[in-house]
Amino acid sequence: MNPTFTFTSELRQWEAAKTTWVYAAVPLDEADIIADLVPSRRGFGSIRVTVRIEQHEWNTSIFPMNDGRFFLPVKAPIRKKAKVDIGDTVEFELDVRIED
Repeated sequence: MNPTFTFTSELRQWEAAKTTWVYAAVPLDEADIIADLVPSRRGFGSIRVTVRIEQHEWNTSIFPMNDGRFFLPVKAPIRKKAKVDIGDTVEFELDVRIED
């Protein structure tokens, strides 16, 4: 069974190497538990997840950040469907896909 986490986080913009990402940071409390649940990770330390904002669901990966949290990318089509954007505080439901 895949564990589910619910949290709120602000959508932020990150720019690096000619690329712009919009992301939410998974809070430290949840990130610590997730890191313990998935000690063996994929490339770049990623963990597969299924994410929901209200009824909008998608599969993606989260990536470790230097401060212990996880970087959760939120692509434009999802933001458009959910009517959220940079600066908005959003409630997320995140399933860690341990079986994958």
